Amino acid sequence: MAVLTAAIAATAGVQEIKITGSTTVLPIAQKTAEVFMNRYPDVRISVGGGGSGVGVAALIDGTCDIADSSRSMKSKEIQSAAAKGVNPKANVVALDGIAVIVNSSNRIENLTMQQVKDIYTGKISNWSQAGGNNAKIVVVSRDIASGTFEAFNELALGGGRVRRDALMQASNQAVATTVSQTPGGIGYVGLGYISGSVKAVSIDGVKPSKKTVLSRSYIYARPLFMYTDGEPKGTIKRYIDFVTGKEGQKLVEKIGFVGID
Repeated sequence: MAVLTAAIAATAGVQEIKITGSTTVLPIAQKTAEVFMNRYPDVRISVGGGGSGVGVAALIDGTCDIADSSRSMKSKEIQSAAAKGVNPKANVVALDGIAVIVNSSNRIENLTMQQVKDIYTGKISNWSQAGGNNAKIVVVSRDIASGTFEAFNELALGGGRVRRDALMQASNQAVATTVSQTPGGIGYVGLGYISGSVKAVSIDGVKPSKKTVLSRSYIYARPLFMYTDGEPKGTIKRYIDFVTGKEGQKLVEKIGFVGID
């Protein structure tokens, strides 16, 4: 099914691509789109967030050309797409590690996988139970439209339910900001969102980094996707090829994620 936004705009002679979805993939899409449009003035790319689920739904509905996603599409989404004549193609554009972050004032440097699971499911509610100070843990999580939420739930919680009093946030940046402003806070973000305002902790002694993601020694590693309807063609293919090519992957690394080449 051809998406109208990928067609040549008859009046202006401009080729348009609409991208929406994952806030983890968002900075990759924004930067690569900026550079791509500077190189090809006849192309206009609009980039939005909203979460992986939002992007996938838009691709299925035919309201975007590329769906950014930080998780694989679910079987029910693939079935829904097929019912509408859409054939989702997963284009891996980067690798990522979901970093567990705490407030910079927190003395905790390492957590075990079991401790992370127990914190997020409510079995541990005070930092003293994890080797820290006597302080309440404030759990910060992504909302259910987030692919990062889905990936973290699978990789870290084994499908367990996040505690009911968790502060659910709509973006990676919102999680990072909330943790940076909350002394007892803990959250999780993509590698590209780690900054000096928060502290990324080791998991079972392994720090999230390019090296540990590539080696898969960091347990919360995952691929990042740009989904298209079928094999990319025309201007969409040119853009995807740019993102996955040498120059695009340099931008991926510069932003803070891990390249695929």
